[in-house]
Amino acid sequence: MNTMSHQPRLERLRRRMEEAGIDVMLCFKPENSFYLTGFNPIIYSHPVVAILPREGKASMLVHALRDDHARASTFLEDIRLYGAWSTKVTMGPSWLEALKTMLTEGGFADAVVGIEEDFLPMTRYRDLQGILPGARFADVSQLVFETRLIKDADEIAHARAAAAIADVGMYAAVDAVGQGGNEREIAITSMAAMNRFWAETYPDAEVCDFGSLEGGVQNGLWTWVFTHERIFMNCDNPTVRRPVKGEPVFIDIWTIVNGIHAENERTVAVGTLPDEIKRAIESIIAIRESIVPLIKPGTPISELYAQARRGLEENGYGRFLPGRIGHGIGLGAHEGPSLDAKTSFPLEAGMLLTLEPNLRMPGVCGTQISDTILVTETGCECLTRSPNGFLQV
Repeated sequence: MNTMSHQPRLERLRRRMEEAGIDVMLCFKPENSFYLTGFNPIIYSHPVVAILPREGKASMLVHALRDDHARASTFLEDIRLYGAWSTKVTMGPSWLEALKTMLTEGGFADAVVGIEEDFLPMTRYRDLQGILPGARFADVSQLVFETRLIKDADEIAHARAAAAIADVGMYAAVDAVGQGGNEREIAITSMAAMNRFWAETYPDAEVCDFGSLEGGVQNGLWTWVFTHERIFMNCDNPTVRRPVKGEPVFIDIWTIVNGIHAENERTVAVGTLPDEIKRAIESIIAIRESIVPLIKPGTPISELYAQARRGLEENGYGRFLPGRIGHGIGLGAHEGPSLDAKTSFPLEAGMLLTLEPNLRMPGVCGTQISDTILVTETGCECLTRSPNGFLQV
């Protein structure tokens, strides 16, 4: 990987560390350790620790069995090992002992150490206190969040690729609805199309998502399908229920390329819809169109929500206001900020968002249309480009 392409985010982090008085930052959260290193082991049963000093080189501590994978993936030069694996030379049997050695040798035994309080379990926090009794710990959760808001050029390029894959999946899904497939058949058809497109168009890209201590996500090209009343479930495994004429179908696609996500969601009409449902979908489409011109640097996020609220109320849907009309997207498929009434800070160029005003009317219908949008210097660019108007098959 090109080390220089990843420097902007590391330098932005360091500036914020200096402002906050942080001497060294430790990141365990999978999305954050990837942000600092470019390495996703897929399964995190052994901690990956990204170490960023305010001055000096960043480094990464990984279990010895991840050594070859880490060196092939990371843009860092300093990789340290712990544990035991074949003939690998390590710093010690545990990550805790190895980390203590690294921080002590780096002069951070009595430093201000930044940690992710919104992620670390109490046991791990106590472990860190145990190896660094002279250190003072400070939360860097907000600091990292604010840095991640603005995407670097490589992240934007990955978002474009993820959006292109999502578009392919949406075309295939809509066609499968028209062919009369059930939820599961529609989802399988869509995911197969995305995987073929990935293999043919982006052969060097990774589509693994971020795993956990007990499992991994080897492929993050996902399609969910919900018919009629099941739209209200929002997230569930596709079933063998087959859509029938006169009802909407909700298609939800998430994709990921080299750690960066895209989202594409559409509501598709099967045959002729009842007037009440069709009117709801057309209202959401019009409300979305009224919001897009506001997506530009300087617009407070709460103003996007206010515009959606005005549109819903004017159309007689004031009882069904959603909690939010979108969210940030990037390393997380659902990361901050939330596009709601309370989030008042302004949009900036380089932010990635989803725009998804929606209606959930119990006993009537649920509608949702979502695109992945990049805030540019002069406005915005919709990265997902499959048709987002009234879709009927």
